[in-house]
Amino acid sequence: MRVTKFEHATITLRETGKTLVIDPGSFTSPLDDLRDVVAVVITHEHPDHWTPEHLDRLRKAYPDVPIYGPEGVATAAAGYDVVVVNAGDTVEAEPFRLEFFGGRHAVIHETIPVVDNVGVLVNDEFYYPGDSYAVPEGRSVRLLAAPVGAPWLKIGEAMDFVLAVAPRQAFGTHDMTLSVIGRDMGRSRLRWAVEKDGGEFSALEVGESIDL
Repeated sequence: MRVTKFEHATITLRETGKTLVIDPGSFTSPLDDLRDVVAVVITHEHPDHWTPEHLDRLRKAYPDVPIYGPEGVATAAAGYDVVVVNAGDTVEAEPFRLEFFGGRHAVIHETIPVVDNVGVLVNDEFYYPGDSYAVPEGRSVRLLAAPVGAPWLKIGEAMDFVLAVAPRQAFGTHDMTLSVIGRDMGRSRLRWAVEKDGGEFSALEVGESIDL
């Protein structure tokens, strides 16, 4: 399985010639070169994780592609026939097995409503938490996409999240709101957390991949 990082929170996975798209949002360039898309996962409703423009392009190329997300996504993306998923659900989108965790977005501020959010574990190997620190309890994660910068993120908490997941590999995501210096500083902290348990950190740039 090939995992590719795009701008900010967008990730694609390729397995046996099929593609899964996760969180195609407003900070991400058009995804024009995708092949054989079988599913889209949107972890939550905030626009940096999905836009109508991205979904329109995907649906134009793949009219029947299912879109999975929590109830808040189904409400925000009314008209796209979102399949609602919750923590504890498992979905088969061959060749991908999707298992969902968490349920709520991390708190930004007490005055800002907390929205639905699901983390997704793909094929029991790759985990992305969306905008949360939801740990896939009882699962051994081979590769973790760990958020490195956000209005809700404190780097010490992000480090604790990585320590709790204890992946064999990790890379930083959710990073377009950071300067290069800030991003690299955050990556260095996540690297420490991954290596603390004997794992490996990769500083993926846009378009770069890891093969599992």
